[in-house]
Amino acid sequence: MDDVEIVNYDPRWPVLFDEEAKRLRAVLDPSLIVGLEHFGSTAVPGLSAKPIIDILIAVQSLADAQATFVEALRNLDYVYWADNPKKDRMFFVKGMPPFGSRRSHHVHVTEPHGEMWQRLAFRDYLRAHPEEATTYERLKRRLAAEHQTDREAYTDAKSAYVETVMRKAIKRA
Repeated sequence: MDDVEIVNYDPRWPVLFDEEAKRLRAVLDPSLIVGLEHFGSTAVPGLSAKPIIDILIAVQSLADAQATFVEALRNLDYVYWADNPKKDRMFFVKGMPPFGSRRSHHVHVTEPHGEMWQRLAFRDYLRAHPEEATTYERLKRRLAAEHQTDREAYTDAKSAYVETVMRKAIKRA
């Protein structure tokens, strides 16, 4: 079972990101990486979240990353989602059953002009606007209760809100 669980903010999340970022940088070709960021809800101080550290890596070339990242991340116990229908990114999960007891980290790999990299604006907007983060937290808790066993439905249900905040963030930039 891979339930949607929202927990209170954990001040260790940035530390867990830093530790994993060091491990990633140790096994990935540094010439490919143009950015490595903590993103998602665990990257917003005070925000409740699924206890999964989301890491976003921007690379010069997704094709070059596909040639070397899969094996390198497998050595750090990540599972690669080869069948991802979104071809502008790569997605890896650490700890997902049956390979672990629960998800602990997600690694998203994209190019810097990609939609995923643009999502950093969402994180930055929530960091700068705590009242918006509180609104998002209430929404996430409600949706997690409604879609406890359906991660995809939970994510889809948040998308309209995320788009609204993205528009505000882009306007502000």
